[in-house]
Amino acid sequence: MGRLFGTDGVRGVANADLTAELTLGLSVAAAHVLAEAGTFEGHRATAVVGRDPRASGEFLEAAVVAGLASAGVDVLRVGVLPTPAVAYLTGALGADLGVMLSASHNAMPDNGVKFFARGGHKLADELEDRIEAVYDEHRTGAPWERPTGAGVGRIRNYDEGSDQYVAHLIGVLPNRLDGLKVVLDEAHGAAARVSPEAFTRAGAEIVTIGAEPDGLNINDGCGSTHLELLKAAVVEHGADLGIAHDGDADRCLAVDATGAEVDGDQILAVLALAMREAGTLRGDAVVGTVMSNLGFKIAMEREGITLVQTAVGDRYVLESMKEHGYALGGEQSGHVIVLDHATTGDGTLTGLMLAARVAATGRTLADLAGVMRRLPQVLTNVRDVDKSRVTTSAELATAVSEAEHQLGSTGRVLLRPSGTEPLVRVMVEAADIEQARAVAGRLADVVKSALG
Repeated sequence: MGRLFGTDGVRGVANADLTAELTLGLSVAAAHVLAEAGTFEGHRATAVVGRDPRASGEFLEAAVVAGLASAGVDVLRVGVLPTPAVAYLTGALGADLGVMLSASHNAMPDNGVKFFARGGHKLADELEDRIEAVYDEHRTGAPWERPTGAGVGRIRNYDEGSDQYVAHLIGVLPNRLDGLKVVLDEAHGAAARVSPEAFTRAGAEIVTIGAEPDGLNINDGCGSTHLELLKAAVVEHGADLGIAHDGDADRCLAVDATGAEVDGDQILAVLALAMREAGTLRGDAVVGTVMSNLGFKIAMEREGITLVQTAVGDRYVLESMKEHGYALGGEQSGHVIVLDHATTGDGTLTGLMLAARVAATGRTLADLAGVMRRLPQVLTNVRDVDKSRVTTSAELATAVSEAEHQLGSTGRVLLRPSGTEPLVRVMVEAADIEQARAVAGRLADVVKSALG
């Protein structure tokens, strides 16, 4: 069996890759592994289970709940809520485990299962490995030790979770949003109810699109991966800004009043300055990835803020934040983590904090985002090459050195072997888009000839 857990739980096509049997088995295995680790010691175990609106989430939720209860874990079923809401409630309710069913920004046929440890934090890699090993062991025939009688888990709906999460969001906002008009694109996803409620309670006038999930339309031509509808709606309604989430609302991208996109790097830049002003930007540092736009790095250096860069993936951003005590981090894609208020990326919280900065300063989002100039970025995938030789090819090293010399301080080159495919990603940033394309094209040719 290949490794099931990826960087963000277990994902696949629902009822093909991610079946009810697999989901149930992983849930039972998680309960046993956490029990072995002493997580449940001295008390009756409790889990929080939530999902996004995908149709497949209905039967997968039933499988998770059945698996946990059969292993003696009481279940609080919170229904359709964002991933960060499930993480928050896991901590706030003192639960031993959180489970979220979602495939985030993926298309509707996909789904996924993600486990949170006590406190709402991502499970440690070694625990995920152990869950997978225990699942595989029992999948091949070893019997489970099963509780009976009063030892089985009890299941109840926890309908208060939505209000509790919204109250948390409102409670951590630095100021209200009165006077702002905001368009919200909910991607027909998990935040379709809580995000509009939170913005309204914070004082904003809202217009919603993509807020009618039917189980089939999640991420379908809307949300953070399709900003066209939001851009048009912001201009049409004369709004101050627009906020877009993905299916499980752990991402946030924005649109200014002119309809121009404001990406994750720009959002981080705006929030970094706001948090430093408030005295909450610990270490005067923000965590990004090696894919953060060079314009972001230049802007932070100019403002006296250190940009700490990690490997690509919000898990690596979060690890660095926790290890060094940083308060803010994220990715260009809109995963933004405000660690004082969330244990994972929270798109609704990010959107609220961005809108709060607009309201507090009286400046437009375009003006605030103008703290950085996003340099043109070209990404080219070179397929069917020996990605293992990226760091050892002398020919490639010479080509990269020449490109970096040509670009100077206003450009950047990054070569990344894919983690899952036989390809190398060539990323080039430059002050001019045509220069970026030309340099990326030349480097791609060298990658093909040197590693092909």
